[in-house]
Amino acid sequence: MSRMIRLRNALTTRHLPTDIWLIVAALALAGLGWVMVSSASIGLLEDSYHYSRQHGVFLLLAICACFFMLCVPLEAWRQNAALILLVSIFMLLLVLIIGQEVNGSKRWIALPGPLPSLQVSEFGKIGLIFYMAAFMSRFTYDLRDRAFSMWRPLAVLAVPAGLLFLAPDFGGMVVYTVCVIGMLMMSGASLTLLFGSGGALAAGAVMLVVMEPYRLARWTSFLDPWADQFATGYQLTQSLIAFGRGHVTGTGLGNSVQKLHYLPEAHTDFIFAVIAEELGMVGAIVVVLLFTLFIVRAMLIGRRAELAGHLFGAYVSYGIGFVIAAQAYINMAMSAGLLPTKGLTLPLISYGGSSLLVTGLMIGLLLRVDAETRHKPSRLPTPSKSRFEPRLS
Repeated sequence: MSRMIRLRNALTTRHLPTDIWLIVAALALAGLGWVMVSSASIGLLEDSYHYSRQHGVFLLLAICACFFMLCVPLEAWRQNAALILLVSIFMLLLVLIIGQEVNGSKRWIALPGPLPSLQVSEFGKIGLIFYMAAFMSRFTYDLRDRAFSMWRPLAVLAVPAGLLFLAPDFGGMVVYTVCVIGMLMMSGASLTLLFGSGGALAAGAVMLVVMEPYRLARWTSFLDPWADQFATGYQLTQSLIAFGRGHVTGTGLGNSVQKLHYLPEAHTDFIFAVIAEELGMVGAIVVVLLFTLFIVRAMLIGRRAELAGHLFGAYVSYGIGFVIAAQAYINMAMSAGLLPTKGLTLPLISYGGSSLLVTGLMIGLLLRVDAETRHKPSRLPTPSKSRFEPRLS
């Protein structure tokens, strides 16, 4: 019996100083991303390894950002959550004024010298998560006992979401909304009102699609990309061709044909299609499983923190889990033709300095929440053992 207990402890992370499975998933995704960016970007420039070197630099910066967040107490972020959100909103407003317009959307601010452009919406996720986590940890009782108190965080969400709409950045709006709705659900807010709000937001999304011709064209091309495969359906048809060429085991690393100027944005938005072509269905499933492992560990870190009374850290973990889940699964579904095409990168895998840096910050936050939960005494208990248990009068 004692031997079985020791074996069980060896297979769990309870007696380890950190969540080893989260680190394994993050390192595996980051390593695979570097390899696939190097493969997908060969031939795009005269210097075939330009994007590979740049991605390596971004990875180093992301690791430094991860260690930085790991060293800063969560209380410092909680006390400055409102200020960080205000800075995020100011940056989202600034990008509308001085931002670079690429493909009809203003999402980047050009930095001086050789520095890459800054994608402001990526950093806005951190500010939104901090503010919502601080609000929910402070008003937990209100969110669970007073149904309409959930409209306050939804009203705050409307500000950055509206600025993203003006950019326009419809994919970013979806990720922000999923993050806040998911955090409200984990805080114990009224599911009836949440579903009602989700229905209203879905109706609004339909109106946004109908109002803009380019969005309507994207939607119709998603339903039947082959009807206009050389115009509105071009990206998706080329992505589907990559999936078809990959079969089960793939064409082999570096042997993709679609990356050779057939598939647009092969090293960023559509890198999952290159993975499916070169590594096949097996490689695609491995990527899905790695993201699932990462998200499950993030949610478990949040649950342990919630049970220990570290509510701010718990909601930060939940928010990060929902952001990564929304962005990763939407990107992969988009590449496979299950959703309309959106300008969303695949976290830890796609080329992009802003995305990698913010993901590194998020991983550092998760590890900090886990460390404080393991090594600090429990705070005040959560308002109820389970949000699904009946409240005692």
